[in-house]
Amino acid sequence: MQNLNLIQQLVVFILPLIFAITVHETAHGWVADKLGDHTARSMGRVTINPIPHIDLVGTIIVPLALYALTTLSGGGGLIFGWAKPVPINPRNFSNYRRDTALTAVAGPASNFIMLLIWAVILRASMGMESSIGWVAEPLAYMAVGGILINAILGVLNLLPILPLDGGRVLASLLPPKLSMSYAKLEPWGLFILIGLMVTGILWPLMRPMLQLVQTLAYSVAGLM
Repeated sequence: MQNLNLIQQLVVFILPLIFAITVHETAHGWVADKLGDHTARSMGRVTINPIPHIDLVGTIIVPLALYALTTLSGGGGLIFGWAKPVPINPRNFSNYRRDTALTAVAGPASNFIMLLIWAVILRASMGMESSIGWVAEPLAYMAVGGILINAILGVLNLLPILPLDGGRVLASLLPPKLSMSYAKLEPWGLFILIGLMVTGILWPLMRPMLQLVQTLAYSVAGLM
């Protein structure tokens, strides 16, 4: 990515970013629908069409601005964003705790699946270099961006901090009384996350899992 200027990097990242965030939300709605809660489907949110999921601020402005600012400041290019949350009504589940956990984990799982898809695309792009290099090179850059974005979003959302998906999974696994106490921390979750980012704790916390999933992706791409 160092070979690209800032504008080129933003162009490379925007499509993988939009799909990483929106497919993540679609996965929540799809699993909830299969488990008996049809709220998301009735509102047109079980779709891979990004438009119903896009939050102008969270899906486009914040991620691109944050990436640009941290790249220009030498921070390495930080990616963070969100889509419109998919509406879920857990009262429609037959097993509240189990189905809530499954619905939550579907989001990060979709990111890891997309990471592998981008790895396959990266491998395919390398086979195109001799024939249609003008397509292969930008496609390869986009695939690398897709791997990075989905690795970050997948791992980040597995952190056991409400309202992240990992927090919802943990709340579903804890004994009921402890789960209720833990749920009271949700209003503070965003502040906790920002605190971890500002203090520099977040990336060391995520790094082992990030390295693991990226190593898997690049092995699939034939680069390791």
